[in-house]
Amino acid sequence: MKRTAGTGGVYQRGETFWIRYSYRGRKYRESSHSTQRGDAVKLLKRRLAEMGAGRLIGPDADKTTFENIVTMLLDDYKLNGHRSVKRVETALVHLREFFAFSRVPDITSDRIASYIRLRQEAEAAPATIAYELACLKRAFSLAVRAGKAAQRPYIPSVKVDNARKGFFEPADFAKVESHLPIALRPFVRFLYLTGWRAGEARGLTWGQVNFEAGVVRLEPGTTKNREGREFPFAVLQPLADLLKQQRDETREMEKKKGRIIAHVFHRGGKPIKSYRRAWDAACKAAGHEGRLVHDLRRSAVRNLERAGVSRSVAMKLTGHKTEAVYRRYAITSAADLSEGVAKLAVLHGAAQGSPSVLPFAKGTIRAQSAG
Repeated sequence: MKRTAGTGGVYQRGETFWIRYSYRGRKYRESSHSTQRGDAVKLLKRRLAEMGAGRLIGPDADKTTFENIVTMLLDDYKLNGHRSVKRVETALVHLREFFAFSRVPDITSDRIASYIRLRQEAEAAPATIAYELACLKRAFSLAVRAGKAAQRPYIPSVKVDNARKGFFEPADFAKVESHLPIALRPFVRFLYLTGWRAGEARGLTWGQVNFEAGVVRLEPGTTKNREGREFPFAVLQPLADLLKQQRDETREMEKKKGRIIAHVFHRGGKPIKSYRRAWDAACKAAGHEGRLVHDLRRSAVRNLERAGVSRSVAMKLTGHKTEAVYRRYAITSAADLSEGVAKLAVLHGAAQGSPSVLPFAKGTIRAQSAG
């Protein structure tokens, strides 16, 4: 093939066809690794398209290995201060076992599908597999952006249906709370009332509780989504009473121990660390074995929904960044459904001019016919 200025060319060396092209003053020669001239032409067209887009991937991408893009992924997480580095490293253990020593061009969609099948046969949880695939997808995206990979292969998604349905009715929560050690009760009740994450409440200090303004705050960078948050407690009497009592008891303990206790929730002045065993025992004694502390967060969201708090405000209070995740927590019970249908019945009764029966805490009262 005769070379035309700006278009490169194809030539043969032995039985193998090669291509040549120039980009930004530098000349390139690249083997097509094929004895078919058409393969070399396709490769040349791909390189010309890359140059037309202003970014030449070139032959270096063929040398990029799985370990190279994994290193880029870990560096990116560490550079940006992501707190899930350990989780990524755990996910990479299984990916490395399968793709070790592979070059990036060899990590094709069919091989990824084989990886998924292997993990499913090993009975890995769908959410775990989905997270591993997300890591692989991110690694490829970084490689493409850095010019170390020509493109990202199609990575199938795995259906994840792990939304829990656990929540506590007030009476259920009170029963579990009564079986907890006294030192843990304020901590657990705070979670039930606010819907905050356990880790956020455990790290809460008195400097973040403003009794004058009636607000408890989380500083930016201390939450899961790294955004600050505040919860006005003065207007929620049970929460205001809880924090006031906790403050008074903490001051008494400070006098006895002769030192400042910084944390709002503590055991004998020491920050709360492990509480899983005490929680499990309390749930078992209350007849709710297997329930999670995180169910308290679901319960708080459900209570906000029941109270008619707008979703945007509720998300600000609980720290949910996306509505999709929030909706998974907004659990509806059979009682909620019945109440909703009862309201619908009242509406239909009013529209048809027929008497309706409205449920009250004690007995019922029959409404007058509409019109």
